[in-house]
Amino acid sequence: MEFIFNYMENDVLRQRLNTLTQKIYGFDFENWMAGGYFEGDYIPYSFMQDGKILANISANRMHFMQNGVPKYYIQLGTVMTDEAFRNRGLAKKLMEHVLKEYEHKCDGIYLFSNPDALDFYRKAGFQESDQYQYSLKKEWLGRAKGDAFFRKTCEQDEQMKQKYIDAVRNCAINAAFEHINKFGLHMFYTASLHNVYYADDIDCFAIIEKSNDTLILKSIVSKQPISMKDVVSHIDAMYDSLILGFPPASGDLAMFETSVYDGRNDTRLFYRGKDLECIEKEKLCFPQLSHA
Repeated sequence: MEFIFNYMENDVLRQRLNTLTQKIYGFDFENWMAGGYFEGDYIPYSFMQDGKILANISANRMHFMQNGVPKYYIQLGTVMTDEAFRNRGLAKKLMEHVLKEYEHKCDGIYLFSNPDALDFYRKAGFQESDQYQYSLKKEWLGRAKGDAFFRKTCEQDEQMKQKYIDAVRNCAINAAFEHINKFGLHMFYTASLHNVYYADDIDCFAIIEKSNDTLILKSIVSKQPISMKDVVSHIDAMYDSLILGFPPASGDLAMFETSVYDGRNDTRLFYRGKDLECIEKEKLCFPQLSHA
């Protein structure tokens, strides 16, 4: 059995990783790599045997501005073991290696776990944390005005896609917890521009999804800081509620109601490092498009 790591630009090894990610999670990295969106912040650590990836844990280098304070965290993701090689301690060995590699080189290590793996992370020394969710107050619902609204960017030309890419690379801080080196992950989720919208008069992109009568504003991308009042006034969709996929900047807090989102039915936040205790204390949440 061979230990390999940091091999995303090796086509042969990446294809072997793709085989396992497709099997476990139903995706691969090829379109992301081909689009030029990989910038080195996603680092896989794997065991391989006979040309097959048996288990993997990936470290994602994450830079944030957390209430005005720069933070460098490591997010663990793509944690997986081939079904035929489970219960052999492979994931444990990989976890021990990654923790030893990064524990004293960052402000904290975190991950999002589904309920089936909670015991594994608890035994690895991770603590659980609640996050907070922000919902637009009723008095701000349906505030669209004028005739300048967010329009789908996928219906526009290649120039608009390049404008979006440039905005992601040079995004202003518009949240209390802003992902700074967001380019790779943002493009992983939004390269198709399927849920990306643009409002010309405020020069702002918004990533918006709809679930029944609820809008989920996953991210706003602009080169200059922009207020949520301006963003909300440019949404002309019909909706009964609007949830943010990030914590709003302090100047916009009055527009939102705050509630605990513990993720118990979906994913749960686990962390190591005292700096990450602040997520719950400061009523923050990791931006949805920063999840790896």
